[in-house]
Amino acid sequence: MSLEEFPFKENYIYLNFCGVAPFYNPARIKKEEFERKHSQMGAMVFLEYPNILDKFHEAVAKLLKTKKENISFVKNTAEGLSIIANGYPFESSKDEIISFVHEYPSNHYPWKLQELKKRATLKLIANNKNVLLNYQEISDQYVFGFNLEDIEKLTTPYTKIISISHVQFTSGFAANLKELGEFCKQKNIDLIIDAAQSLGAIPLYPEEYNISAIASSGWKWLLGPIGSGVLYTSEAFRNKIDFSMVGADLMIQGMDYLDHRWQPYKDGRKFEYSTMPLGDAIALTECIEGLILKHQVENIFNHIQELHKTFKAICKPSNKIKYVEFPEENRSGILSLITDNPQKISALLREKNIICTVRGNYLRIAPHIMITQEEIAQVAEIINKI
Repeated sequence: MSLEEFPFKENYIYLNFCGVAPFYNPARIKKEEFERKHSQMGAMVFLEYPNILDKFHEAVAKLLKTKKENISFVKNTAEGLSIIANGYPFESSKDEIISFVHEYPSNHYPWKLQELKKRATLKLIANNKNVLLNYQEISDQYVFGFNLEDIEKLTTPYTKIISISHVQFTSGFAANLKELGEFCKQKNIDLIIDAAQSLGAIPLYPEEYNISAIASSGWKWLLGPIGSGVLYTSEAFRNKIDFSMVGADLMIQGMDYLDHRWQPYKDGRKFEYSTMPLGDAIALTECIEGLILKHQVENIFNHIQELHKTFKAICKPSNKIKYVEFPEENRSGILSLITDNPQKISALLREKNIICTVRGNYLRIAPHIMITQEEIAQVAEIINKI
């Protein structure tokens, strides 16, 4: 994989794809080309760039193995989940939303707002250390994950929604979506997934897992532009969601702006209510087509897991470093380390041009398809010395 694709490799070993990833360079070039022509041509640019969002819908649909009608462009995870939360047909404050106690804010505040408005009740899944294979070795102070039994304890006939992250941003715990989807199907519960920490790194197929909606940012594992994102909704679920954001692009009459008939789209364009950042949509489409689909997400996931194995074989657990060890079905692109003073270690690594981050007092190692075995081994050896 060339420096033309990933120029950051000239200077860094980058292990922060769970944070802000380096922009995929071919996508950056395509975005800048569109913006340059926009500056030169104004509205005439659309003669050269027709159907920008349609191409985006098609690319994401291939990634999720669904129809393009189920895809919407959004600017971030929070926007996608807020559109859903604000438009969901709660009947009373007795209706329940279940989520994890340590969710990322984008998947917490949209649901907390519904509780504050007395539209529903938010119930939080407890943090469960027993999901670890090595739970006896790890202190209770960290974020871990949950199991299906933890969710079952909270579920009642009033439960309408379970909204969780596919992968927890601190520990790297990946929910078993097949198991959870079956449970939600039996209980007639809408399963909503924040995929910011999985989309592009782990296979995610909503129609196989009975997922009603998925929201994700585009600048992590997809390597897209900051301020771009993805929303998936199933047709049945989408039909339940009321409008909370509206504008000209919502209506099928399009550019006939004097036609004010209420004729909204019923496919994913229902949530693309007004003018979108089209340069970002072009770029994110290229990231998905030119990188993720080209290398295939199953291969990407397997490559990342092999990198994790190499890292752990060299940087072995000791009294100064531990890993949270999950069962195979709960592993993700994030390998979380427990060390003394992880912030200091992250800073020392940065001095050596190795980029990783700390969240929830974990040092997170999050490599991608372009990171080599030699690079991950080098990082492990440096951490041993530190």
